[in-house]
Amino acid sequence: MKDANHQFYFSGDAEAIERVAYEFCADSAKQGVLYSEVRYNPHLLSTTHSPIKASTGPLTPREVVRCVNRGFVRGSADFNISMRSILCCLRSHPEWSNDVLELCLEFQNDGVVGIDVAGDEATGLAAPEIVAAFQGAAKAGIHRTAHAGEAGPAENVLTAMTDMLVERVGHGYHAVEDDAIYEECLQRGLHFETCPYSSVLTGSVSLTARKHPIVRFAEDNANFSVSRDDPTITQRTLDEEYQFLRGFGLKDVHLTRANFNAARSSFLPSDGKQYLIQKLNEVYGTCDTTTSASNIYTSQNNGGMIQQFLGHFWTTK
Repeated sequence: MKDANHQFYFSGDAEAIERVAYEFCADSAKQGVLYSEVRYNPHLLSTTHSPIKASTGPLTPREVVRCVNRGFVRGSADFNISMRSILCCLRSHPEWSNDVLELCLEFQNDGVVGIDVAGDEATGLAAPEIVAAFQGAAKAGIHRTAHAGEAGPAENVLTAMTDMLVERVGHGYHAVEDDAIYEECLQRGLHFETCPYSSVLTGSVSLTARKHPIVRFAEDNANFSVSRDDPTITQRTLDEEYQFLRGFGLKDVHLTRANFNAARSSFLPSDGKQYLIQKLNEVYGTCDTTTSASNIYTSQNNGGMIQQFLGHFWTTK
């Protein structure tokens, strides 16, 4: 999966990038999604920082962000969905990290809501340049999430919290392997962005595991949500992700709670979060935003799904 970025025909093509962003809105709306945060690394889609050759002139990372924004604006209007972007630093290219931070700052009020880091955890959780970018983001009020504890150890999740000052982690499954670190995650209310199918397809979690970490999250009432990770690769809908988790024993109450968790842990301002919670209450037939297990009525109407904290339409694995 790590080379998938270079296999997309639309890299370096401004019109195609905008179209893919627009069509992602359409695809998400068909699944009943209200809101999506989609992440990508703009450098890999540019012609100035990637092996892609320019066919219609140079395309900079800044222009890539503008292309995505245009696609999201048009798609949001046409399909009644709300879309935001998270820009990714890459462990394989720490030298791009400050550029990513600068783009987050530039587009903070224009569709970009956060910063992330992705890539192989075997190379280390974060180079000094990446840590500096995250600390700069925290000072500037930019929201922060990081791929951590997916294939790497629980210590990576702790480092993401303490050094990179994250509010969420992508995946985070291996946090459960260290009781003290996992308890720290629970105490802090750290949000786990889980992706069921991806977790086994990548080998992050073995199908022979006694208990999938997402089941542990559900049992412990951890702050987690359900996303699709790389839908262009997994080819799974959110309904299929939910069904996969039901096979592990999760109930509708857990999935409903996960959607409320997603709304509360989104990188929207407070009024945007409240709007999502209100819509979820309407869909699920609840009036209690705490979504306690005793009073949730789970509707089969999928119009309330909040997706895609890990919804790369350009994978950054």
